[in-house]
Amino acid sequence: MIYQGSAITVSRGDDDVATLTFDLQGESVNKLSGAVISELDEAVKAIQADKGLKGLMLTSAKDAFIVGADITEFQTMFGKGAEFLESMLHRVHGIFNAIEDLPFPTVTAINGLALGGGCEVLLTTDFRVMSDKAQIGLPETQLGILPGWGGCVRLPRLIGADNAIEWIAGGTQNKATVALKMGAVDAVVPAEQLEEAARDILIRAFAGELDYRARREEKQQPLTLNPIEQMMVFETAKGYVAGKAGPHYPAPVEAIKVIQKGAGEERARAQAIEAKAFAKLAMTDVAFNLVGLFMNDQVVKKKGSQYEKQARPVKQTAVLGAGIMGGGIAYQSASKGTPILMKDIKDDAIELGLKEARKLFAKQVERKKLTTEQMAEKLTNIRPTLSYGDFGHVDLVVEAVVENPKVKDAVLTEVEGLVGEETILASNTSTISITRLAKNLKRPENFCGMHFFNPVHRMPLVEVIRGEKTGDAAVAATVAYARAMGKTPIVVNDCPGFLVNRVLFPYFGGFSLLMQQGADFQRVDKIMERFGWPMGPAYLLDVVGLDTAVHAGEVMAEGFPARMGSLGGEAKGGDKSAIQAMFENDRLGQKNDKGFYAYEEDRKGKPKKVSDETAIDLIKSVAKETREFSDEDIITRMMVPLCLETVRCLEDDIVGSAAEADMALIYGIGFPPFRGGALRYIDAMGVDAFVKLADGLAEALGPLYAPTEKLREMAKAGEVFYPAPAQR
Repeated sequence: MIYQGSAITVSRGDDDVATLTFDLQGESVNKLSGAVISELDEAVKAIQADKGLKGLMLTSAKDAFIVGADITEFQTMFGKGAEFLESMLHRVHGIFNAIEDLPFPTVTAINGLALGGGCEVLLTTDFRVMSDKAQIGLPETQLGILPGWGGCVRLPRLIGADNAIEWIAGGTQNKATVALKMGAVDAVVPAEQLEEAARDILIRAFAGELDYRARREEKQQPLTLNPIEQMMVFETAKGYVAGKAGPHYPAPVEAIKVIQKGAGEERARAQAIEAKAFAKLAMTDVAFNLVGLFMNDQVVKKKGSQYEKQARPVKQTAVLGAGIMGGGIAYQSASKGTPILMKDIKDDAIELGLKEARKLFAKQVERKKLTTEQMAEKLTNIRPTLSYGDFGHVDLVVEAVVENPKVKDAVLTEVEGLVGEETILASNTSTISITRLAKNLKRPENFCGMHFFNPVHRMPLVEVIRGEKTGDAAVAATVAYARAMGKTPIVVNDCPGFLVNRVLFPYFGGFSLLMQQGADFQRVDKIMERFGWPMGPAYLLDVVGLDTAVHAGEVMAEGFPARMGSLGGEAKGGDKSAIQAMFENDRLGQKNDKGFYAYEEDRKGKPKKVSDETAIDLIKSVAKETREFSDEDIITRMMVPLCLETVRCLEDDIVGSAAEADMALIYGIGFPPFRGGALRYIDAMGVDAFVKLADGLAEALGPLYAPTEKLREMAKAGEVFYPAPAQR
């Protein structure tokens, strides 16, 4: 044994080949924490000191090779400043360069996922052999940073600048066939032949059959691009990537600049450029928030996994109601492999649901994600029916009929009598109390909410709603089913609007007050889109549907009259709200091509919004005064009620943690990810500053803007929603 650590071992074989194995004890995956990097340093020094070696093979004892650096350490490291980061990166470069400079050939046997720092490790070796099931990639730009351990230097020299830009700026995970085609790896073999193939390459290289020194030199020299080629590759890429990434995400364009600046340099200088750029990005709020987002996502996934472990198997499901929503649920279930019955009382509704599912599968075929044969096979997972004949064998039923408590009540009580005693019933409702819907059920413990967001195939969030009598088994099975569908379930407790709509409607309340005071809704939309929302509030209301918004607003007004009474149709002071005015004038949004905007079909047949004078005049008639608002005023008036309601949901135990609350808003309503979520947004402003801001607004605008007493206490005590290290 050459070296033995708690994450790395190095052994010497009879053929004088050293094998360095990553196997982080006590963890299911390998990750490169500070401690593991220190071990790697020791292991490389031990290899350098061992005489007579003919080669080195890097391997993993886990299913994945290395999933990357230990992201839980990032925010602590970022908090130490740019100088510390550059020094840390130079140290890691030294270790990785030592592997690259060993006096004999080196190879990596890539058995599974190799991402981020894990991918940068394998780029240090002369050769790479990959299992046909493995994937590699550098996803750092998705965290607001860039590859800092040599990825921006080595990858372009291996696969060309244009391909490297695509991988790094896009943050993609790449399959073995793609990696081989690009030249990132030298061979792809079945997993069982991996180490044998890697060893064979080493022996051939040591014997002089393969020129490993030439390979190595190529990675350490400047890129072979003349000035015209450089301009074409880099300038074109910068324009394209900046357009796709948008102004709030600087990392992808910064990565291209790093590759460009380092293109004419040798290894040491190119690595110094990379380290400087990494440290600069790591100091930004965007990187801090995106890393926080990743950690929040891990919290949500871990909770989902714990529920899944307790769940009874869900092998056969059903959806009641076969419209667009039912068809979307059926498609999602079938596409991920869970067979589903799609039940309705009308043939034309069944046909509508099937048409929706077929359309979504056809798009997958168009994008070459599925073959026609695979589409046909997946479609067989959906069985349309007008009767309850096969419901005796169903594990879970999703009720997705019209959003009307009487209709839902009738359907749920009917189906409960026709399914097995352990079958779970879940209502896809966005507003109706689960406790209320459970009142007429014989087995309320088997009933919960399962709120999908529209369009089902695109929106990642599913709210799983626990009513007063919902049992743990129902929640666990519903969470497990949502995860099997490829969704991110977040468990919330029952209340009007649950979590996401309860938080969204105060945002609409802020919008209505702005309209009443004479703000221009088109300008409000532009400002909130520049702030980072995928669409402004008026456009979002058109997409949701003004009839849906009025109905949900009435539910919220009834549930929280002091704060949200004005959402029930009448604005502050008893006047009509902008939302109510639209609804009463039959302007329902995209569903009838007129709302705050008018809608025309674009070339792809999708609704395109255009300005509409009738809507503008209608909003002017609602305004009781005309005031000028600064951009900052508009942002504050929109964001404060949303953030305060998120705080209340956490305090009222509607949601279990700050992480889950923030992730629900990002996945459910498109809260700007680079801002980290509503509670992280408060932390960034400072709880004390936020409370003062809200108090100032509450004086003029009422209880929708009033902070809670607990938030005031947090402000006085200097507390935050994300304690260190997640807070700088």
